[in-house]
Amino acid sequence: MNSVILRAGTRYLAGLLLLFSLYMLIRGHNEPGGGFIGGLIGSTGFVLFAVACGTADARRALRTSPQNIAVAGLGIALLAGLAAALFGDSFLTGQWLFVGATETTKGLPISTVLVFDIGVYLVVFGSVLTLVFAMEEEI
Repeated sequence: MNSVILRAGTRYLAGLLLLFSLYMLIRGHNEPGGGFIGGLIGSTGFVLFAVACGTADARRALRTSPQNIAVAGLGIALLAGLAAALFGDSFLTGQWLFVGATETTKGLPISTVLVFDIGVYLVVFGSVLTLVFAMEEEI
């Protein structure tokens, strides 16, 4: 598409969509959302950018291939699942680490569930962009 207004607006909207996708990723533990919906929202920002500016510009803005993002996400999700084996639990059992815990405070809880969600986010993000970029380049 060759619209100056669409190109200018897309730069801001893509950034907002990526920011909102990270919010949905983090929010997903206590409310609806998580890695899958966050990955879809994030990839929507790049899809919109590809429609407005072209697939080549969207690939340059991404700075890495979407296939590498998906593979990295799959590895992160696998590591989150295997982390339970360190504690003698079954695959994908949630484990929590409390960073900065003292006798009076619990600290900041970091869980393998969050790490798994980040992996899912990256898999969905990379997979959708791989598919859309391939379809966009054929047209």
